[in-house]
Amino acid sequence: MTRLPRQQELPDLAPLIHQALLDPLLSRDRLNEGCDAARQLGLGKLCTNLSQLTAVRERLGAPGPTGLIAVIAFPFGAIPTTLKQAQAEWAAEHGAEALDVVPDLTALAEDRPNAFAEELAILINVGLPVTVILDMARLEEAQLKLAVEAAIDAGAEAVQTSNGFGAATTARQVQQLRSLSRGRCGIKAAGGVHSLEQCQQLIEAGATALGTSSGPQLMQALRTPIASGNGNIDG
Repeated sequence: MTRLPRQQELPDLAPLIHQALLDPLLSRDRLNEGCDAARQLGLGKLCTNLSQLTAVRERLGAPGPTGLIAVIAFPFGAIPTTLKQAQAEWAAEHGAEALDVVPDLTALAEDRPNAFAEELAILINVGLPVTVILDMARLEEAQLKLAVEAAIDAGAEAVQTSNGFGAATTARQVQQLRSLSRGRCGIKAAGGVHSLEQCQQLIEAGATALGTSSGPQLMQALRTPIASGNGNIDG
């Protein structure tokens, strides 16, 4: 039996999508295509690295419905705090409207919670909304709890499941962040999000944003009635 059109299943998907343009090998044409698609489809955010930030800002034009995120210390956060601060300030000066920050995970591993929290406070003090990128697949439960509490105390807007490397993010990870955050910040699910079924599971688990490189494909699938299949998108 033919299923209902996808619009009726996930009617508010577009604003939740944070489209990732992070591949350093993207040509300028593909970068521009990604910007145009994000804007035309009404995607909530577009996320890029510092080397591409000015080009993306120029292509998007003045701030509008599709916000612009710059990643800081991506993907592993393994640079000194002063350099992260310089990156964040540079991003703010060159058109970023929000920051996705990889925190000092080494400080967590070495049981230096104060250093972890102090760095986040410095970066959030730059003045842009900050999402803190965690590595849930590798953090121990106590480390994860500490990281979430420190992010919230510092004023982070959201926490993120992963940097996108490794296995796909799961509904269970989102549920864990929802339990730890208790509604005090947003939850961005990122990593391997390529199907509508994944989107639905993550949103139902509590995700308030979806980081993906497949935003246009997801929107196309959303608008396509199907008779059967699982809605996977290659890529």
